[in-house]
Amino acid sequence: MNIITNAYEYLCPGGIIMIPLIFCSLLMWALIFDRVHDFRKMDKNDIGLQEVVQMLKGKPVPYSVNGLRTEIVLDFLNKRTKNRKLDQGILKLCIMKKQSSIKQFLTIIMILAAVSPLFGLLGTVTGMMTTFDVISVFGTGNAKAMAGGISEALITTQSGLLVAIPGLFMSGFLSRQAISMENRLNELVMIMKRNL
Repeated sequence: MNIITNAYEYLCPGGIIMIPLIFCSLLMWALIFDRVHDFRKMDKNDIGLQEVVQMLKGKPVPYSVNGLRTEIVLDFLNKRTKNRKLDQGILKLCIMKKQSSIKQFLTIIMILAAVSPLFGLLGTVTGMMTTFDVISVFGTGNAKAMAGGISEALITTQSGLLVAIPGLFMSGFLSRQAISMENRLNELVMIMKRNL
């Protein structure tokens, strides 16, 4: 409870700009955790390329396996027609469906991370406008009155950067993971086409 009170006391002087900034942060981290979970699921307990070849030749699927390659091979085997030309089209559809799920939300995460410092900058502008309004009424002699606008400017800027920096880092990390998954898909396509 004490942590929530401290967080509220820290964020409250940031003003109205803190609401979209907090929303941005929560949405971005929810999407990041979703992607990390999905990538782990795709990578964990996956089959090797030799097992893919054996499954295409009729070997049963191991029960404890459920990774990226496994999902595609099972999807393909369920739709397979034994007609080579038709099967190549089916394989292409299975791969395209999985590729779109790999890239899902990555652009949104990057945009949210890039927008956060802009919200911070907007808070800086509104905070400085508040400070100048106080100066125009009271002059520069009343430091206590100017402190509200200055703290709004600094807190929003700091919060925007605190959201953006880890967000951009995670966006880069997830993009590299997605590229790695797509490379695995390309290997899988080559092996499966050869063994249809």
